[in-house]
Amino acid sequence: MKLPFLLQLVFLASCSASKWRNWARHGAPMFADLTAHEVKAVRAYLHGIPEMNLADVHTKTMKKNTILLIELELPKKKEALKTLDRGKARPPRQARVVIQFANQASPNLTEYSVGPLPNPTSHKPHTFKKGRLINFDSRPVTYLEYHFLFQLIQRETAKAHQMLLETTGGYSFINCSDHCLTFSDVGPRGLRPGERRTWIILQKDVEGYFLHPTGFEILINHQDLDPEMWTVEKVWYNNVYFDSVAELVVKYGSGAVEKIKATQATENNIYSTYIPRGHFDTPSNIHGPKLVEPQGPRYRTDQNFVEYAGWSFAYRVRSLSGIQVFDLRYNGERIAYEISLQEAIAIYAGDTPAAMQTKYIDSGWAMGVSTHELAPGIDCPEIATFIDLYHYYDTDKPKRYRNALCIFEMTTAIPLRRHFNSNFKGGYNFYGGLDNTVLVLRTTSTVYNYDYIWDFLFYQNGVMEVKMSATGYIHSTFFTSNGLQYGTKVYENGLGNLHTHLIHYKVDLDIAGQKNSFETVDVKFVNFTNPWSPADYIVQSKLHRTEHKTERSAAFHFGRKLPRHVLFNNPSKRNKWGHQRSYRIQYNSHANIVLPKRCKEENGISWSRYPLAVSLHKDNEATSSSLYAQGNPWEPLVSFEDFIRDNESIVNQDLVAWVTVGFLHVPHAEDIPNTATPGNSVGFFLRPFNFFDEDPSVASRSTVIVRQDKDGTPRVQRWTPEVVGHCVTSKPFSYDGRYGDV
Repeated sequence: MKLPFLLQLVFLASCSASKWRNWARHGAPMFADLTAHEVKAVRAYLHGIPEMNLADVHTKTMKKNTILLIELELPKKKEALKTLDRGKARPPRQARVVIQFANQASPNLTEYSVGPLPNPTSHKPHTFKKGRLINFDSRPVTYLEYHFLFQLIQRETAKAHQMLLETTGGYSFINCSDHCLTFSDVGPRGLRPGERRTWIILQKDVEGYFLHPTGFEILINHQDLDPEMWTVEKVWYNNVYFDSVAELVVKYGSGAVEKIKATQATENNIYSTYIPRGHFDTPSNIHGPKLVEPQGPRYRTDQNFVEYAGWSFAYRVRSLSGIQVFDLRYNGERIAYEISLQEAIAIYAGDTPAAMQTKYIDSGWAMGVSTHELAPGIDCPEIATFIDLYHYYDTDKPKRYRNALCIFEMTTAIPLRRHFNSNFKGGYNFYGGLDNTVLVLRTTSTVYNYDYIWDFLFYQNGVMEVKMSATGYIHSTFFTSNGLQYGTKVYENGLGNLHTHLIHYKVDLDIAGQKNSFETVDVKFVNFTNPWSPADYIVQSKLHRTEHKTERSAAFHFGRKLPRHVLFNNPSKRNKWGHQRSYRIQYNSHANIVLPKRCKEENGISWSRYPLAVSLHKDNEATSSSLYAQGNPWEPLVSFEDFIRDNESIVNQDLVAWVTVGFLHVPHAEDIPNTATPGNSVGFFLRPFNFFDEDPSVASRSTVIVRQDKDGTPRVQRWTPEVVGHCVTSKPFSYDGRYGDV
């Protein structure tokens, strides 16, 4: 009787596994980014509504109504789970659309839900918590607005043409050929709500122009929708402020202004270029190690659905914020409903007006759209699966970003686990080891000067890692006498400004179900009489557990010690050994507070107060930041502090962890030409903590065991082919970073 019963259990288990896999695959398209066809359908529908009076974004006037953004609107979690857990029909797809209504007496920004897709027939405006409205002046700067800004800069600097030539060593904005100037702008754009005043840094337009400030900065008021009404409010030159370009020119000509000593950038001395220079011992005429898949990939992809070594998940890359995964499961059990990048900020300090004003909030620069092509063999291994991404932002047609996301399996070159068991007689009893391979989901964001590399890594033992690696150019300003208080001199006339990077993630955990609780575990010293030697005493560590019952209790401020173990568990589910099934968030971060609460701009990044905050899942608290935080941090549309309530119970509830990681960057000479990734990676791990009965990677067939026979001969036991073989792609390196209309 036992055999048929066991066979029945195996059959039922197989059916169950097949069922959840089919449901997960069936549900994944709910989270897929909009297709080019869907985006075009949404645009056509909205342009067909006469009362909206929509125009193309490139029409050369700012007094018009235009679509700024079209992206996926996520389904509500409750509806999505019906599909994922019960196989029900997917909820209708919806688009989130941002429209700028500037061609009317009272300009405004309005967000809409548009659907159902692929053939929309209705639209509905969004409302926000506490009745907040979108401040029109908080809108991002569009390509057209930059066009008019450039024209104004050209006109104004023409008044100082000769001065610029002398100051920069022959660079200008007019008749400049290969000696042109360019500019960078900073945010926020003003000092209070309703302002639109931007500091502009003039730079030499050479390769890596971020490292070539000229010592000339301009404050432009561009609030009016008529560019003819824009004005220059202040000019900063060589550490002195002026009320206009004309005033500067007069004082420069009279000798009342200390002149900047010009430096000439040529192809041979452009320190910002990637062209190799200096001595390097490694032979350059042979390639280094390459990653190969000797028998093909071990992961499977189906559109935006991925399976690997027990893991499965769906992914998307949101236009504003970037990479996200949904319905993350291991061996069929959901670990998290959503893990998503929310925001990245870089808060600077400096002595120039632009430097002291720079508080970058990167979703306000459409961080997710900045996902350009990944280079095979550099950004991702040649054997990676490369995927195109599509975005509609400040455009009239959806844009295709070729090969902007990659998926690959790699070895970490360190064992997942190993043990050499010596017999202490010159031999061994056994050696056991398992190679550590992980699946990587990767994309990048190049937000002007900085490049962020975003990784989600999936290990064989139920561990997931979330990581950001920073590279790209530092944000530099002109060196002044007070500069060393705010950074490091890294080249002639150039200061690398100190700044802090913070990255914010949403981690919607569903540990063995949706009903979760949160506890922290640390250790305390105890001192007691030695039971086997009463004249002595023992000092040792003892576990100290704290269950946090409210959102306020589970909001840990920077400056307050974060317990070493933070655990999310299911109180009603236990493993074989009686422990609550849990997952742990483990930090790899050096983050700290970036602005004090009394700083008015801090309101827009109130999530930065907390390395960890835990709240109830709420569909109207889907994101911790917004597109408008950069333009109006003083009165933010989304205030994360409102998510944290004093008496809201988090016991046996659907919980969301909000995780902040980051680091302080004091630039140094080795950041020239670029910041390198080693030492500049931060993130966190999701680690099972009594979730399983044992390490689930024992199921891996990549294990190798070596035992010693009596005659000393090694006997190898393995479950994968003995001979791997050698293969590297024969394709030459190719890369084309262009993106364009679809």
